[in-house]
Amino acid sequence: MRSVRFVALGDSLTEGVGDFTEDGPRGWAALLAPSLGAGTEFTNLAVSGAQTRDVLERQTPAALALRPDLVAVVVGVNDTLRHTFDIHAVAARLDQVYAACAREGATLLTACLPDPGAMLGLPSALAAPLARRQRAVNAVVHALSDRYGAVHLHASDGGWIADRALWSADRLHPGERGHRRLAARFHTLLTAAGHATGRPPSLEPEFPAPTRTASLLWLATAGTAWVARRCRDLLPQLLRLALDELRHNARGTGADLDAAASAAVAAALAALPERAHAERRPARTPAGAHALTGPPPRAVLPGSGPLDLEAGIS
Repeated sequence: MRSVRFVALGDSLTEGVGDFTEDGPRGWAALLAPSLGAGTEFTNLAVSGAQTRDVLERQTPAALALRPDLVAVVVGVNDTLRHTFDIHAVAARLDQVYAACAREGATLLTACLPDPGAMLGLPSALAAPLARRQRAVNAVVHALSDRYGAVHLHASDGGWIADRALWSADRLHPGERGHRRLAARFHTLLTAAGHATGRPPSLEPEFPAPTRTASLLWLATAGTAWVARRCRDLLPQLLRLALDELRHNARGTGADLDAAASAAVAAALAALPERAHAERRPARTPAGAHALTGPPPRAVLPGSGPLDLEAGIS
């Protein structure tokens, strides 16, 4: 029986930031890999800071060269934290990544994620524009996961987001407990699809949680540097969006922002090229395993609707 080839693409979440071992970051994908079955071949190509462009242009070609059976693609948060955010470009890139994997017969693992503004506890006027952006990305991921039959994890809501014990000091990445929770949730979906044959990942941490001193030290060094980079890139635009948010709220026209953003997402999806189902090769299902399809993801817009226009509506 040929072993399963599992390749993970994405950003710092999949790279494993927040779940640090003596050998460096580990993360949910590495924790999931052994539970797929004996002899699983795992390669993690995720890189901290990666955006959808990086996944399309750098990580996907490297992944396909490995002829994977499973490809995890979890990316998009970094796109929302840039002044260049464009939901049309995000949708087009993700569609190309998913299509390339599907053509090679690989099964996709995808996830929608919580918005960073809420995780950081930003004031509502600052958090709302970021929330629209993340809901826009999630809406695209939902639709494309449905289009390509991905195994999709809804990780954008639920009690686990509010459980601080599952998150690292930066409030953006899961800690070891959180990464283990993600791995276990993916394992449940894969088991239901008849693919995961190993025992589920343990939810119990292997390493002690970072001390408060260590967490504060991280925030004062790496965390401060991260905030400084994002402030240079995003903050001026985010402040403009926040002022626009406050103006619409004062007028009672805040719903117009959501409506316009919903239209932007719909247009981005409508602009994607038609891809014939027949172009996709049959999935390379290892002997003894069932075809991996997973439950169909919701092709609906989460929250109050998908969302984001770069500029507000006057």
